Amino acid sequence: MEFKNISEQIIQKYREDETLMIRLFVQWCTNHDLDPQALYKKAYPYQLENEALKKVIENDDGFDEFHIDNETMLDVLQLFGNEDLAFVVSEEIQQLSKLQQD
Repeated sequence: MEFKNISEQIIQKYREDETLMIRLFVQWCTNHDLDPQALYKKAYPYQLENEALKKVIENDDGFDEFHIDNETMLDVLQLFGNEDLAFVVSEEIQQLSKLQQD
């Protein structure tokens, strides 16, 4: 019984952390006027709509003033194994840098 409870706690903690990662991604996109669903689709073109992403966007309680720097965003995505999304975000960072230089 105790093992099952620990397993459930670990699963719950992972889901909470995953939701936080998604919220950070959505906020990073908001900070840069990017569409999080479009970027996600670009990273994972063959996946169906990501329900967790959709839910975070719909329930956005807006911490709009919270700025996530580029390096942190990439680190968080890689920490969760979202290498493809980290690659797409990296490409967007390069494009944003070019626009700021012009």
